[in-house]
Parts: sequence; structure tokens; C-alpha cells
Amino acid sequence: MMALQKPRAVMADEFEAMFDSPEYAERLLELIDGEIVEKMPTEEHGLIVGNIYAPMWQYVVQHKAGRVVMEVRYRHPDDPRNVRLPDIAFIAGNRPLVRQGSVPQMPDLVVEVKSPSDSLKKLREKIRYYLANGTRLAFLVIPEGQVIEGYRPDEEFHLFIGDTLSGADVLPGFSLPVAAIFADPAA
Repeated sequence: MMALQKPRAVMADEFEAMFDSPEYAERLLELIDGEIVEKMPTEEHGLIVGNIYAPMWQYVVQHKAGRVVMEVRYRHPDDPRNVRLPDIAFIAGNRPLVRQGSVPQMPDLVVEVKSPSDSLKKLREKIRYYLANGTRLAFLVIPEGQVIEGYRPDEEFHLFIGDTLSGADVLPGFSLPVAAIFADPAA
């Protein structure tokens, strides 16, 4: 019997250098514990991300609260094995804008939307990683069942269709009906 070799772990600097090559520049890749993972969003995924991003962007601009972005890479400075790519991220304040490479800190708030190919277990592990590294509020949106799992460092909660998603103390005053998150304007 021959032992199978585990693939070599990729380090964050090597991962980031890949994006200088045209074959990787437009791909949605993240580094999770030294393994390169490609995100494969669907139309439903994109619609839900947009339904959250648009009102959040309007709120952030109106209140000059910081920056909200989609599909931007984040890297904790002390972790050479992870470069994360949340669907939506918010960082409070006005730090210098990163023009190349990953943002060298975790966001204050993240939103991950489950695609059919995503594992809930792996998405929950991602959420735990964010929280362990400085994120203060995270939402995992699960289209099947139209439920949202909310996470803070010391709390987990669920939101359903009749509920309202709140920015709590991370985005004070921001709220969005859960029904609006799952709404299809073409329906």
C-alpha cells in the first residue's frame, strides 16, 4: 500500500503573488488553512448579496461609517495560511485604502451567502475564523429555508422571514427586513 501525499500548503504571500498572473486575476479564490478554494456563486447567490449590499452601501455612505465592499480579500497579519474572501465586508472608520493585495485586517462585519456547492460546516468554520480574528458581527445567509444565522463573539442567533437584520453596535441604526434579503424583484 502506498501512502498518499498531502498537497503542499500554500502560504499567503505565494497566494497573493498568483494574482499578478492573468490566469488568476479575475477568479474568486481564497486561501483557507493553506488550501486554495475557488468560490462558485450562482444567480441566486448574486441576487441575495446585492439585496444586502445595496441598502448597506447606502447606509454607510449616508452615515460616513466606513467602507462596505463585495468580494475583497482580507488577511490577518499574523496568519500566513489564510486569505479570506467574504461575500460582503464592512470596516468602520477611515483607514488608508488598500490598492493592491489583501486588506491587512479582518472586517468588523462579514456576510457569507451559501451557494448550493457550499458546505454549511465549512461556512460556519469560516465565520468562527472571522470572529476569532477580530470580526464583531457575522451573518450566514442560507437560501434554503430562508434563514440567517447571526454571530457575535459571544452569541449566536437566527433570523427568519418576519425578522429584521440589524447592524447592532457595528452599524448602529442599520436594519433590513429579512424578507427583503430573499426578495426576487423579477417575481
